[in-house]
Amino acid sequence: MNRPPRATSGLPRLALAAFALTPALFLAACDRPGDSRAPEDGFRVALLLTGPISDDGWNASAHDGLLRIERELGASVAKVESLEKSRFEENLRQFAADGYDLVFGHAYEFQDAALRIAPDFRNTTFVVIAGNTSAPNVGAVHFRLEEASYVLGALAAKLSDTRVAGMIGGEEIPSLVPGFDGFVNGARSVEPEFEVITKYVGNWHDVALAREHAEALIEQGARFLFQNADKAGLGVFQAAAGHEGVFAFGSNRDQNSVLPEAVLASAVLDVPEAYVQIARAVKEGTYRPSAATMGSREGVVSVVINPVHAARLGPEIAAFLAGLENRIAHGELEVLGPPADR
Repeated sequence: MNRPPRATSGLPRLALAAFALTPALFLAACDRPGDSRAPEDGFRVALLLTGPISDDGWNASAHDGLLRIERELGASVAKVESLEKSRFEENLRQFAADGYDLVFGHAYEFQDAALRIAPDFRNTTFVVIAGNTSAPNVGAVHFRLEEASYVLGALAAKLSDTRVAGMIGGEEIPSLVPGFDGFVNGARSVEPEFEVITKYVGNWHDVALAREHAEALIEQGARFLFQNADKAGLGVFQAAAGHEGVFAFGSNRDQNSVLPEAVLASAVLDVPEAYVQIARAVKEGTYRPSAATMGSREGVVSVVINPVHAARLGPEIAAFLAGLENRIAHGELEVLGPPADR
């Protein structure tokens, strides 16, 4: 996991969306709990999602990972989309009872349910993405999105003529806080008095309400909008597209092509590669459940500038952003520090 990052400069480094993960994060010399089924039953992996895989973001990236597990590891896979919270435990329990070896809950909200039922299903490994707590057969992975959102916040402050930006989230949950704080801290590293206004949709799918929030932020002077709202984030892009000089930032996945005229850059997580590494370790019996974190140092978090707008930045700003990302990857820049005043 301690692979040294490469020192780079200029826009090409920012345009790299993914790197090979270091397997050691997930490998250890201990076996997972024994499985009583015969080997010919095959390796089975399930995925639970809070939203649709058509969101071009958070849930789509998880589905990409599941398809890679099926293709590269020969696994039998299944998924359930757009689950209501009241059904989290029921679905986790059903997959475990059906003999699935690995069950991913692709959101922080799955954590409590996974921890409750895990003792009843020792032969199943549960992994909560964006979680922060582990148990004997429950792992968690938090992606340090804040390392990319910090860079985007700094970019917004560099380009803004109003010294105001906006952030729109799906639900106000703990896993969103670091990414939002990173954006605020990045902006204020450039302009200490920079104002960032935050709004929450209250869910992950209401495109119309997200657009209303974005329009309100634009009315308040925001010219740059960072969103982490899954499917609802499309409403933020739509609002930005309707106003000259207003831009949005994608999150979790390279969303630059969703509405290219409106999306300036994306904070990207290489979720599929993380899924494959975890699944391979579980299949080989070498996965040790833990509350792991992964970021730019591991090559899993990056900033991708939309090539449509690259010329808008110019070489000076491109070099500035590359320098920030390089310092973050080398551990030379603390992106969170004191909690940001959002």
